[in-house]
Amino acid sequence: MTLPDPGIVLYSGAIGLVVIGIAGIVLSRNLFRILLALAIAEAGANMLLVLAGFRFDAIAPIVTGASTAMVDPVPQAMVLTAIVIGVGIQALALSLILQVYRIYGTLDMRVLSQKLEQSISAEAGVMPGNSQDAPLDDWSMPATASVVAQLEKQS
Repeated sequence: MTLPDPGIVLYSGAIGLVVIGIAGIVLSRNLFRILLALAIAEAGANMLLVLAGFRFDAIAPIVTGASTAMVDPVPQAMVLTAIVIGVGIQALALSLILQVYRIYGTLDMRVLSQKLEQSISAEAGVMPGNSQDAPLDDWSMPATASVVAQLEKQS
């Protein structure tokens, strides 16, 4: 039995992390889980960046006087910068999530959306769902000319 190529395994793992992170962002309704999925996707993207500059037969670029190939240090520097920025963004997002939970008592996106709509409506002094751009009736946009004629009769 032969071992698989390490490059393929590492690239597959990195792409898998990105896919798992994106799926978590899209499918989750909990804000904290969305933040964790974002961190997983970020780790996969950082791994892809490191792999872009890595060579299995190369040495570290700090070695002087070597005549062999060297690993590209630019992606490594970019990943270090991305990690620092990512930690800052995650800390900010976590503090915002904690404030949302403190104020609204939930992290579920559906419940939070309803509570935010009620809160905004209360601050604006209007009834929820009453927008001047909303349709007057509960019907969708018609595709027939008879409804247009009815609207012209009303005006």
